[in-house]
Amino acid sequence: MRILLVYPIFPKTFWSYEKILALVDRKVLLPPLGLVTVAAILPQQWEFKLVDRNVRPVTEEEWAWADLVIFSAMIVQKQDLLDQIREAKKRGKLVAVGGPYPTSMPDEPKAAGADFLILDEGELTLPMFVEAVQRGETSGTFRATEKPDVTATPIPRFDLLDFDAYDMMSIQFSRGCPFQCEFCDIIVLYGRKPRTKTPAQLLAELDYLYELGWRRGVFMVDDNFIGNKRNVKLLLKELKVWMQQHNYPFRFDTEASVDLAQDPELMELMVESGFAAVFLGIETPDEDSLQLTKKFQNTRSSLVEAVQTIIKAGLRPMAGFIIGFDGEKAGAGDRIVRFAEQAAIPSTTFAMLQALPNTALWHRLNKEGRLRGGKDGNINQTTLMNFIPTRPLEEIAREYVEAFCSLYDPVCYLDRTYRCFMMMGTPKWKAPFKMPDWVVVKALLIVIWRQGIKRETRWKFWHHLFSIIKHNPGVAEHYLAVCAHNEHFLEYRQIVREQIESQLKEYLAQGTEKPYVPEQEKAEAYAS
Repeated sequence: MRILLVYPIFPKTFWSYEKILALVDRKVLLPPLGLVTVAAILPQQWEFKLVDRNVRPVTEEEWAWADLVIFSAMIVQKQDLLDQIREAKKRGKLVAVGGPYPTSMPDEPKAAGADFLILDEGELTLPMFVEAVQRGETSGTFRATEKPDVTATPIPRFDLLDFDAYDMMSIQFSRGCPFQCEFCDIIVLYGRKPRTKTPAQLLAELDYLYELGWRRGVFMVDDNFIGNKRNVKLLLKELKVWMQQHNYPFRFDTEASVDLAQDPELMELMVESGFAAVFLGIETPDEDSLQLTKKFQNTRSSLVEAVQTIIKAGLRPMAGFIIGFDGEKAGAGDRIVRFAEQAAIPSTTFAMLQALPNTALWHRLNKEGRLRGGKDGNINQTTLMNFIPTRPLEEIAREYVEAFCSLYDPVCYLDRTYRCFMMMGTPKWKAPFKMPDWVVVKALLIVIWRQGIKRETRWKFWHHLFSIIKHNPGVAEHYLAVCAHNEHFLEYRQIVREQIESQLKEYLAQGTEKPYVPEQEKAEAYAS
């Protein structure tokens, strides 16, 4: 059986980083970990080819070679997934689909022509699919009511990837998150009980990457790496030794809840094991909104102090923010900008709230008759809300665009990055010196030319760089890498403005909706 694994295109997003990747001659930030894991679970006597359409298109020779085409996609990849299903069916191919988007909205890929729907988590549903294929079946839907034990997950087939195309590799230690945020689909897809691999299992994956020659960054893609703190500490204690023995070949980034700041031992272990950055779901500095959306873990202590504690431990924070929560007061965009400045967070994802399929938020809004347009939602930063908010959508959208552009004003970005790295703890370990590749040197020279000579940032750039070298030299290389990110945001903020304003114009031309008024407020207004 010849299997063609195809990963659909991502539209331009916050995470696209095209301008930065172009500087170092790479195509994509991260590889399709789901598909290389699927390839490892399927029978190994089958033949596999993988095409990431974010790197290159599928060739006619590859279409002709395949007996079966397997796609995996997230919601943001929806359009290209549906288009590629149709392309495969035009060529008479059997098509199987899986991943978060088909699991949440199976009817849409099925309507596009998918023969097999391999939903939920593949450790349980892929064996069902294999049995059906071996029986000669040509269609079917495979679902699981339980969550798999990830200690049985095999080492992903990293050998199928074109390493030169990617800036970082992806690995996964855990699935699931213990919290109950109303808007989050992770707990819907993977549950609230974090399931982890064993330390030996994860180290075997790193061994394989090392043997294949990988020597750059690794993203631990867990949606909450510290969801099971006991198990993650067991991993880190062994990972710390592995990294020492291998002369620190990788640098890790990951995602974690902000309560990481309350565990000094955990932060120290992460830094000693080679972790450099952590994505935090801050969402909003408005405590009323955090309470409403059930993100209680962010209300237990000062968020600014928590972020700065993480920085001082030696981890660069990235943060996610959302605008448009129910009951939100005007000026939410300005409050988010002020928070990011106060906390000194260099990079912040920022989007209008979306009701993702089957989340608690989606079910509540559907019951209230507030979902509009497509009901699948979209977590891209260039999309209007898919429901009727409690204040005018036009007001939210304009606040959002202005706040996004303020956050990524080049001078403000450099200042925030500088303040972050000036307070950052320095790692106690150091990888052995090696001459940088020419592509990295070239990228550095381009950044210096653009930010240190050509643009209005020139004085800030040199002042901040020399100050970092003088006062905190151990973080200088990391600091320069984050300065380079400005190349992406400078362009992307304009994309956000243009696309949101275009969609807003269409929305206003159709006639504005009245903001939603909760039943309690209606009753109170009537009583008064």
